[in-house]
Order: sequence, then C-alpha cells, then structure tokens
Amino acid sequence: MKAVCWHGANDVRVDNVPDPKILNPRDAIVNITSTAICGSDLHLYDGYIPTMQSGDILGHEFMGEVVELGSSVKNLQIGDRVVVPFTISCGSCFFCNRDLWSLCDNSNPNAWMAEKLYGHSAAGLFGYSHLFGGYAGGQAEYARVPFADVGLFKIPDGLTDEQVLFLTDIFPTGYMAAENCNIQPGDVVAVWGCGPVGQFAIRSAYLLGAERVIAIDRVPERLQMAKEQGKAETINYEEVDAGEAVKEMTGGRGPDAVIDAVGMEAHGTGLDALYDQAKQAVRLETDRPTALRQLILACRKGGYVSMPGVYGGLLDKVPMGAAFSKGLTFKMGQTHVHRYLQPLLEHIQNGDIDPSFVITHHMALDDAPRGYEIFKHKKDKCIKIVLKP
Repeated sequence: MKAVCWHGANDVRVDNVPDPKILNPRDAIVNITSTAICGSDLHLYDGYIPTMQSGDILGHEFMGEVVELGSSVKNLQIGDRVVVPFTISCGSCFFCNRDLWSLCDNSNPNAWMAEKLYGHSAAGLFGYSHLFGGYAGGQAEYARVPFADVGLFKIPDGLTDEQVLFLTDIFPTGYMAAENCNIQPGDVVAVWGCGPVGQFAIRSAYLLGAERVIAIDRVPERLQMAKEQGKAETINYEEVDAGEAVKEMTGGRGPDAVIDAVGMEAHGTGLDALYDQAKQAVRLETDRPTALRQLILACRKGGYVSMPGVYGGLLDKVPMGAAFSKGLTFKMGQTHVHRYLQPLLEHIQNGDIDPSFVITHHMALDDAPRGYEIFKHKKDKCIKIVLKP
C-alpha cells in the first residue's frame, strides 16, 4: 500500500509499504477513505518530537471502512464506516474507567520511554513517534487499529466524510479546550492561535455559553475565518501587543479564560520570541512558549488557562509567579477523544456545527509532501488539508 512516511526533518515521502495485518484478536483493519494533516504533525515534520525513525508512517486523523476484524471484536461488522480517535485506549484500565482515555495505561508498548521523560506514560498515539508506541499512522491506504472494539466509532448514514473526519482529533480537542475553561454565562474567552484547533475552540466556546470570544493570530485568512465563521473579535498580534489589547477589550480585567491553541512552536514579535528561537535552534530549549507567557499575563485573576497546544519538553521563563499570584487554574493534556464522540456527533446531526467549514484544501495522498510544505508555510491561504488515499 501507499503511505506517507517520515524520513527526517522536513522530509516526508509517499512510499510503498507492506499492508497492515491483524496482530491481536481485538484489532481491525480499516480501508482509509479520508485523512488529514494536523498542526501536531508539523512538530514531527520540523524534527521536534524525539524517537522518530526513518520510514515511520505519519497521520492521526483518519476514517474509513472496516475490511478485516480480529476474532474478539464483536460490536463491528465488515463494511462499517468508522472514525478513529487519535488516542489509543484499552477501555478497561484505571484511567479509561474514569473517562481519562488519553491517559490509558495499556496502549503504549514503549511506556518505559515516556516514563524516563515524563515520569509516567500516557496513551499510545497513531503515527506520533516511538515515544507514544510506534504505531503506524493513518496517512495511508490502510491502517491497523488496536483495541478496535473500544476505539472505532461507527458513523450513521447521511453524513459526509468531511462532516465527521475531525471527530478523530481537532473538533474534540477544541471542544475539550473550551470545556476546560469552566465557561459561565457572560464569560469572555480569548483564544491564542486560529489554526484548525483554535477555530474549533472558538466555535466550542460559544456552544458552551461564552458571551464573547477574542481570537489572536497573524495570518489574515485565519483571522478572517475566526471572524466570519466563528463570530469572534480578532487581534493581529503583529499590529498590536495582543496581551495589552485583550486586557483593554475586557475593561482592564482580562478574559475569564484563555486558550493556548499554539503550543511548542509559537511565533511572536518581542524579544522573548527571538530568545526562544535562538535557544531552540541550539537545543538549549525544547519548546517556544511565547504565546503561553502572554496569555498567562493577560488572563484575569482567578481565571482559567486551557492548553490544547502540544508541548514536548522543558519551557523557559514561564511566568509562574504571575500564575500563582493571580490564582490561575491550568488544565491541559491530550484529548480524551472517546468521551466526546457521541455528544459532538449529535451537535453535527442537529446542525449546531458543520466541521467541514475548516477545510481549505483537498489533495491526493500522493501529493502529501507538497501538502506538508503548503500547510507549514501557510501558502495558498491554507488552513486545513484533507487527503484522499
């Protein structure tokens, strides 16, 4: 089969690789009909996530049709149309039983690696390095899905791939980011980063009852989407100091909650952004927390800091003194996708949201290397790419 494979920083190729096989009675094989390039994939593309190996298959946002089932999978049938959560969960461990699906104790066969770096291991992830299990990803024609009886989510008739594909990651991620803000009637939420996750965080904040959403970015088409599709007030951080502008727009008090939908490769215009880029370039710092510093200082006292943006290692000069003094609550982590599948599907079916709004490009799987370059450099007004194997 064809698959998008990592061969080093800024080097992905479409290779011919062996078809996946059933390895465990709880496995399934899915014929992939749609897959996507995620902002998190760029951290792999740029070489910032360790333990990648040449030939690893990328991709963690994918869906398709079941073509083979392990003997223990009784709740699915050949031909079922399914979406695949990017987090791999067993369904029966301490954490899965508490609805903390992305913290599964049993799905990362390389847990010892994560334990050395993080103290404990979270769940395995599709296509996201050997640190998180070394699982082949879904930017391919077929994929093996472990724990398929728990992970695969059947899609009812009448919905297109484009409407449901993002249940795999960015819609639940944006929704959980907003849910972590403990939104109350009348609240103002500020979202740093208007990429795909930021766009869903904006829409989700309104679904959960926010009165106002302020969106911060520098890319014109992202700001336009946030304003026109998301009904957000927008700030271009290259034109004004975003932190000061947000405080001014909230009467000096600051927003009730802030969302970091940027993560480890943040850009900025201040000296701290130059400092981060220099330290990261020589590997004295793993992540660039420019946006995180700004939103911590902007958030109101007693507010919430929600962090769906990926961080991979050690951060420098994060203003924890300000966070402590202001009594901020932090909530973060990989998304517990399984928790949100059914309620978010119902939002789609009810017409509350059509997730396809975020798609700007459709491409063939063979064009994935060009797609990565377009997405990384934000060419051609690109916000979200869907690949068709």
